[in-house]
Amino acid sequence: MDRDERKEWADSLGIPGLAVCLLQIENDFKEEAYSLSALQERFRAFEKPGMDREDILRALIRAAAELTSKEAPKWEMIAARLLYLEFQTELKARLHDLGILGFYEKLQYLTEKGLYGSYILEHYTREEIEEAAGFIDESRCRLFTYAGLDLLLKRYIICDHSHKGLETPQEMFLGIALHLAMREDRKGRMKWVGRFYDMLSKMQVTMATPTLSNARKPYHQLSSCFIDTVPDSLEGIYRSIDSFAKVSKFGGGMGLYFGKVRATGSSIRGFEGAAGGVIRWIRLVNDTAVAVDQLGMRQGAAAVYLDAWHRDLPEFLQLRTNNGDDRMKAHDIFPAVCYPDLFWRMAKEDLNQDWALMCPHEIMEAKGWCLEDFYGEEWERRYRECLEDDRIGKRLVLLKDIVRLILKSAVETGTPFAFNRDTVNRANPNSHKGMIYCSNLCTEIAQNMAPVETVSTEVRTEDGDTVVVNTTRPGEFVVCNLASLCLGNIDVTDRQEIEDVTASAVRALDNVIDLNFYPLPYAKITNHRYRSIGLGVSGYHHMLAKHGIKWESEAHLDFADKVFESINFAAVKASSNLAAEKGSYAFFEGSKWQTGEYFAERGYDTPEWKELARTVARQGMRNAYLIAVAPTSSTSILSGTTAGLDPVMKRFYLEEKKHAILPRVAPELTAKTFWLYKSGYTIDQDYTVRAAGVRQRHIDQAQSVNLYITNEYTMRQLLGLYIKAWECGVKTLYYVRSKSLEVEECESCSS
Repeated sequence: MDRDERKEWADSLGIPGLAVCLLQIENDFKEEAYSLSALQERFRAFEKPGMDREDILRALIRAAAELTSKEAPKWEMIAARLLYLEFQTELKARLHDLGILGFYEKLQYLTEKGLYGSYILEHYTREEIEEAAGFIDESRCRLFTYAGLDLLLKRYIICDHSHKGLETPQEMFLGIALHLAMREDRKGRMKWVGRFYDMLSKMQVTMATPTLSNARKPYHQLSSCFIDTVPDSLEGIYRSIDSFAKVSKFGGGMGLYFGKVRATGSSIRGFEGAAGGVIRWIRLVNDTAVAVDQLGMRQGAAAVYLDAWHRDLPEFLQLRTNNGDDRMKAHDIFPAVCYPDLFWRMAKEDLNQDWALMCPHEIMEAKGWCLEDFYGEEWERRYRECLEDDRIGKRLVLLKDIVRLILKSAVETGTPFAFNRDTVNRANPNSHKGMIYCSNLCTEIAQNMAPVETVSTEVRTEDGDTVVVNTTRPGEFVVCNLASLCLGNIDVTDRQEIEDVTASAVRALDNVIDLNFYPLPYAKITNHRYRSIGLGVSGYHHMLAKHGIKWESEAHLDFADKVFESINFAAVKASSNLAAEKGSYAFFEGSKWQTGEYFAERGYDTPEWKELARTVARQGMRNAYLIAVAPTSSTSILSGTTAGLDPVMKRFYLEEKKHAILPRVAPELTAKTFWLYKSGYTIDQDYTVRAAGVRQRHIDQAQSVNLYITNEYTMRQLLGLYIKAWECGVKTLYYVRSKSLEVEECESCSS
């Protein structure tokens, strides 16, 4: 199609801006496969007499989407250009009707309507807002895939009460940047606004879904996940369920550790056989998840964790399976098991051994201490001491029967998730201040935990009014503040680029701690004490394919080792430099960061690492915990990359959604990368587990690692993967994804 033909066709359709859009497409996509003549021909299949502009644009978008194929994957980018033209056309008309001319006027309008938080205009002058508007680069919208832009326009931009968009994607990124930089020193604040905008708009970093959705809005709950330790008391259990409801109300997911709650048949106030066990309480969590539906968007989400030696474990392992007594089921929560080293060591040696299940309350009554408060060799010594104590009841089960229940549930439901508690606690950089009992909803968080405790209840009379005052000790109520480096969109071989982008991401996450709206005071207290963040990654498979590396290769393991060491170095350096500027977290003294054990345990003995360790000891650390790799399901779609650490499922397919076609294409799919995008279900999972072990050395928290199995897998093979993960030092395992099973994505923790 020559210039005159293109202009004539655009003019005949009567769409403002279409001629310019088609010219840009023609200039950017010069291969024969992306000829505008092909678009025109496909469009004719949808063309009908009397179509209005809206229908014409939708037909053009669908035509481009349907032209997408594994041979011509860039049609998805062309479809995105046309989708953005449609959005721009509607938005301009809407803003014209409202009389909004500039970015500052738009923020005034959005604030007046209660769609923007008033704090933005309160913290920035008009001159600063207008300077920030100058950072906007609309050409970066060309980086979007069709699926990514479609998702962003439907779920992330600010809309009016009729669900009509009122900001562009670039204005969204800038609004988030303005929020994240809001409390920076005024002298350098605009520099950070620009850097945060650049990392987001260039798709080098994605913030977690709650941050992308809620930053700049009145209710700015920016954290993804929360973790609570459930106490063994009626009051404590209901407080934990109440906390879950409040977290869920504002869109957060939750991990709940039930390992302290007494087992079925245990005593209550000396009355034997009175306790109902953990299953009854977990069913209440399940019902709360359904009832409190995260702002009407989706039901709440919670993972419940139980120790592998808890007496209620067999029933717990059948919570989501389809057979058995439905009164003992909880189909809407996600069970997870906390395993000691001893469990996997015995499973490797001989499955025909007895495994003793006990009640934590009985142990506390008999011994005066809680078994779950220990790990490693000390835990094992005390566990054997409990076995020899006749005052503690034992439920003896063959180890192979427990393993069978675990694997059956994993294949049937994708759960239970796995938490290797000894591995986690040995690597805890803040072990001087506590214990890590479990992880969060997506298994990537590993931070110190402690239950909330009641101190006193008083009845007071104040000014003639009687009030009841409950005083509680806040414990350690974990909060997850997440973001991800988009490895496919960064030059991971450039150490300087990694350091620059990581420094911006770490600073932005640290700012989230002070800017956040907290649904619970306990969460705020813990977050401010530890200032923990969770910097993760997306686009892992994208990165490998882009660099010509096969998943099933030693080169993969070597490359992952180098990349993640670089990320860890950059993150530690960034946090230490922040500490020099703003101060360390409260418990830095005595931590492994301060003593240097963190670096020694990981074998960081190069001159560069030794110098950084000395710098950390001198300057401190701003954040107690740094790196945690979340699943990034939806945010990876936004940034046009692969999800988290996962391999692709398919190189290419067309998805039909509400009468629209959405192309799903592996990033940068070419003849060169085609065979490097091997499906997760055809990949040797041994390499997946080994790669997780290699990465874990450089990750102070954990990773959302999925296993992909087919119907050909035997139970022994699957058990072998669990044992291999434990041997490789992998802290947690997320879903077991069976090819015949579609499991739910974690929306809360998508970073």
